[in-house]
Amino acid sequence: MSLISKVDFVSVPSTDWKRSRAFYVDTLGLRPDETGDAEFWIGQQCFGIYEPTSFGLEFAPQTTAHLALHVDDVEAARADLEAKGIEFQGETFDTGVCHMAFFADPDGNALMLHHRYKPREQERPGS
Repeated sequence: MSLISKVDFVSVPSTDWKRSRAFYVDTLGLRPDETGDAEFWIGQQCFGIYEPTSFGLEFAPQTTAHLALHVDDVEAARADLEAKGIEFQGETFDTGVCHMAFFADPDGNALMLHHRYKPREQERPGS
C-alpha cells in the first residue's frame, strides 16, 4: 500500500500572486478559496499561487507539464477565453481521443483546455 493517498494541492509560481489570482478566478472562472487569498479550486483540487522570490528562490514559469483543464467543449471554451484576450498557441489539437488547446497564464505557466471524447482503443505497452 502506498504511503501517498492524494495530492493536497498544486502550486502555481507567479511574480504577482494578486494578478495570478485575478486571472484564475476572474478570467478562467475558477472557484476562489473561502479562507486563502492565494488559493483557488478546480473541482476538488486546490491550487496555491506562490511567489518563489519571497522564499529566496528564483522564479521560473512551469512550461513543460501543462495543467490540463477539463472542459466539455474545447472550441466553445477557447472562443470564450479568446474573447477575454487570451492568446492560444496554435490550433486546437485532436489526438484521436481528445481535444487540446494550449495557452499560458500571465506568468507563462503552461495550461491547456482538454476534453476526452472517446476512450483509448489500445492499452499502453507495459500496462
